[in-house]
Amino acid sequence: MTVAVKAAALDKRMTAAEIVGQLQDGMTIGIGGWGPRRKPMALVREIMRSDLKDLTIVSYGGADVGMLCAAGKVKKLVFAFVSLDAIPLEPWFRKAREAGQIEVLELDEGMFQWGLKAAAFRMPFLPTRVGLGTDLAELGGLKTVQSPYDDGEVLIAMPALKLDAALIHVNRSDWRGNVQALGPDTYYDEWFAKAADRTYVSCEELVDRMEDHYPEDVKANVFERCFVTGVVEIPFGSHPSSMPPAYGWDMKAFKAYADAAREEGGWAAAAPRFVGTDEASYLEGFGGKEAVAALPLPIF
Repeated sequence: MTVAVKAAALDKRMTAAEIVGQLQDGMTIGIGGWGPRRKPMALVREIMRSDLKDLTIVSYGGADVGMLCAAGKVKKLVFAFVSLDAIPLEPWFRKAREAGQIEVLELDEGMFQWGLKAAAFRMPFLPTRVGLGTDLAELGGLKTVQSPYDDGEVLIAMPALKLDAALIHVNRSDWRGNVQALGPDTYYDEWFAKAADRTYVSCEELVDRMEDHYPEDVKANVFERCFVTGVVEIPFGSHPSSMPPAYGWDMKAFKAYADAAREEGGWAAAAPRFVGTDEASYLEGFGGKEAVAALPLPIF
């Protein structure tokens, strides 16, 4: 095999439309990020523009979950929370949940993490104490196991949260799928990538060969390129969620988004602004790239 052929085989560059084109109705899709932070919102918006339906969404949720629920894309939701932080309960998710429009599996944050790790390890479950003494295990139909050792401890058997596909947004990637995720809140993106049969990455910046760029940030390679199926460069692709250290969340946009959930017309009236016909028109509706780049990082 020639060097050129080998390089072509390693090239994982795709468009957002090509990524969404590889997804199918009824899939279980994990969405990385955390509430209003580091969400692959441009890929979520591309799903919103597609005909995909009957999805099972697995997420530490934010506006990604709310939008997909509002648009009727979600059959089942597996979640630990769905929040915009400063807006504690995501408003469009709340409407769908209260109306009984979606099936749910609600988990503690630790149980959720353990489910992703079980899938990543290709295990059917992992034992944990998290959730003992709560209603979550019973409501979720979770079973227990007893330790085979002298302690005989009874633990929850957290089932694997196996994903058909994962969507993750990072700061940088090269065309082979070597990623760098910066900032203090990468949290569980690694486990979404490893729990999925296919992982699609959007990035703020696409470089040639990562080893020739930003060597000081080599530790930010939070999961190996073997887990990456496709990569697309989408600057500001996390808006309105934050993407540290590049830009903060757009709380003005989140407030408008939340207000829209109380207005007449439902999601059909809100979608043109919060999804748009394409990413360029979407960003222009919020002041353009310069305005997003200037968003301050939140301080906790």
